Amino acid sequence: MPVVFRYRGFRFFFYSNEGSPREPFHVHVRGAEGEAKFWLKPLVRLADSEGLDARTQKELLGVVEQNVELIERIWNEHFGHGGSL
Repeated sequence: MPVVFRYRGFRFFFYSNEGSPREPFHVHVRGAEGEAKFWLKPLVRLADSEGLDARTQKELLGVVEQNVELIERIWNEHFGHGGSL
């Protein structure tokens, strides 16, 4: 489970085994209050959330938007893709 980065007690990560076929480009976010999953292409958007209020979801969405290039680079390095997804 590669951790991409941490922000204010939240861990941004993805699972090494994302199913077969692998789910589209996304990131998981987990903190003490709950967790969320964000799709990253074609636009960053919330896929699912449990235990997080709307304000926190919006804040995390902004953090994902600001770091989408970093997340994509780590995703590609981990899963062995040479180019963008």
